[in-house]
Amino acid sequence: MLRRLTINNYALIDVLDIEIPEHLVIITGDSGAGKSIMLGALALLLGGKYDGAALKDASRNCVVEAQFDSHIVRRVVTAAGRSRVFIDDEPASMEEIRTLAAQEIDIHSQNSQRLLGDDSFCLSLVDTWCGNAPLLEEYRLSYNTHASLLRDLRKLREERLAREKEREYTQFRFDQLVAARLQEGELQQLEEEQKTLANAEQIKETLSAAVGALSQGESPVEQQLKEVVRSLQKIAAFLPEAEELGKRLESCRIELKDVCDTLETRQEKIDASPQKLQQIEERIAQLYELMRRNDAGSEEELIARRESYREELEETGDMAQREAELEKQVKQADELCTQLCGRLTEARKAALEPLSAALQQDIRELDMPRAQFKVECEALPQRSASGAERVRLMFAPAGGDRFNEVAKCASGGELSRIMLCIKALLAQHKALPTVIFDEIDTGMSGSLADKVGRKIVDISKNIQVIAITHLPQVAAKGGAHYLVYKEYTADGAASRIRRIEGQERVSEIARMISGSSISSEALAAAQVLLREAN
Repeated sequence: MLRRLTINNYALIDVLDIEIPEHLVIITGDSGAGKSIMLGALALLLGGKYDGAALKDASRNCVVEAQFDSHIVRRVVTAAGRSRVFIDDEPASMEEIRTLAAQEIDIHSQNSQRLLGDDSFCLSLVDTWCGNAPLLEEYRLSYNTHASLLRDLRKLREERLAREKEREYTQFRFDQLVAARLQEGELQQLEEEQKTLANAEQIKETLSAAVGALSQGESPVEQQLKEVVRSLQKIAAFLPEAEELGKRLESCRIELKDVCDTLETRQEKIDASPQKLQQIEERIAQLYELMRRNDAGSEEELIARRESYREELEETGDMAQREAELEKQVKQADELCTQLCGRLTEARKAALEPLSAALQQDIRELDMPRAQFKVECEALPQRSASGAERVRLMFAPAGGDRFNEVAKCASGGELSRIMLCIKALLAQHKALPTVIFDEIDTGMSGSLADKVGRKIVDISKNIQVIAITHLPQVAAKGGAHYLVYKEYTADGAASRIRRIEGQERVSEIARMISGSSISSEALAAAQVLLREAN
């Protein structure tokens, strides 16, 4: 239930702070005084769209706060249009605010009659009457699960079919790489060997000349070093350092001999075979061609490609199994969804007759004695997230069998009364804490206005009802009466609100009866209305 409403810097309201009691609360005032502005601020608080022109003072923030039984909700809007919302002083999202609002309050404005032609609203009317909320939630969960599984299945199937088309080529590339017997580092080794074989003659000649210079000929280097070492040994007795120098030269001779032996061995291993050179060049060409075809930069990347092809081929095989498992899950989800949808349809169809009778009775009590009303279900071609049927509200103003959809055939006044009856029924079954009626009685008068007032009183016996009205017959029935008025100051006009009682309330209802010039007859009539209401 709405306990308190505070509005700062919104439209004509600079500051408004009112406590709201239980049961029926009446709000009246001249046209343009700001009654609907209050609702605009409340709608903004509960998730409505912000209008940049709504700030009364562009230099200050707009703040709207509502205190409910269990929560305090606040929305702050800056002049720049930035908005923040809070639930119990904790930052919240707009979606959280809207969810909370749907549980706490229902605002019926003058445009709400349009809902009578809205499929979602008509369906919610039947579901509320049936108490279908748990079943509907279970069905929607099942529907969404089935839809999600079906999307997954379609995606997997498309992917599998695409891979199946490429499988033959993938298999060919994989087999080609397997047959190539790839080894890491092979290409570098082959290229080095290819360079050696391609220049084998020059290498052999160079190595042969080096060996000859070092160990062959008339005066090989090694022999000369050996002679020098012997000479140094002979004078070591006279020159002590000669011995050390001889040892060093001997080490050089030994190292030189080892180098010479290596050169000779390497020379003997040089193979100038054109056949081997051709084999190596063909292998190098093969590796480069495989790299080009597989978009690889090295044999290591080729090996990685080979393994990825292997995994892809294995995964394509697994896809068929996963697809079969997913098909089974989709079938099970579809069966559950069909079962829940069927239960939902049965519950809705079972409600049509009693719901139609209840609404028709209520409508006839509001000066439509011959009106006929019925709720119909029309099967949909395929089920949706809301079920497998569409609900239509059918109406025959003058009775008979000429029914038409209520939104297409009822007058404005009839739509208002029908909507009031529906709201009364919804409030009863949804157990909403608060309902606000914004001039639902527009265009009514006389006994009809009194009957509408009684209907609103009946609703307020179980929940809080806030009624903005221009009808004295309705205004007199409220337990609490608030007057909205304009006050003019040096800063311009501002909307104010205060609770009125006693003679002030009598005068306000008299004004509603006779206009700005209040007659004694209007005052007397106002007293009668208040006395009868009590």
